[in-house]
Amino acid sequence: MLYEFWDSLSLLKRLYDQAVEPVARRHGITRMELDILLFLSNNPPFDTATDIVERRKLTKSHVSTSIAGLARRGYLARSFQGENKKLVHLRPLPAAVPIIEEGQQAQQRFFSAILAGFSKEEAEAMESALIKITGNARSALQGGTFDVI
Repeated sequence: MLYEFWDSLSLLKRLYDQAVEPVARRHGITRMELDILLFLSNNPPFDTATDIVERRKLTKSHVSTSIAGLARRGYLARSFQGENKKLVHLRPLPAAVPIIEEGQQAQQRFFSAILAGFSKEEAEAMESALIKITGNARSALQGGTFDVI
C-alpha cells in the first residue's frame, strides 16, 4: 500500500499539471495565478490571501506576488468589507471569466479521467474516504498526536 500511495500522489499531480498548465500558458499567466483564480471561483466563502495560503498550503510571498499581478492585469479586485480595513477580500473580475471557465473545464477533464470506470457510489465512497484521511492528517498535525521517533 505504501508504494501505491506515493505513486498515486505523484501520478495525480503530474496529470493535474498536464490538465491545467496549458490553460495558464494560453492566457499568459503563471500557474500560481491560475490556481488562485480557480480557488477563488471554486471556494467563494474563502476570499482572502490568508484563506489561499492556509487551504492550498502555498507560500505567502508567492500568493502576494500573484495577487498583485492579477490585480494589475485587471483579473482580480481587492476590497475591504465592514469595519476591518486590514483584511483584504478578493474577487475575480469579468476579464478573468474566460480563464476561469477554461481552467474549470480542465479540472473537470482531470476528474473525469481519474474517475473513469467508477460508479457514482464508488466515487462518493472515495470522496468520503479522502475527507476522513484529510481530517485525520489535519488533526494529527494540529493536535501534535503524531509521534516522531
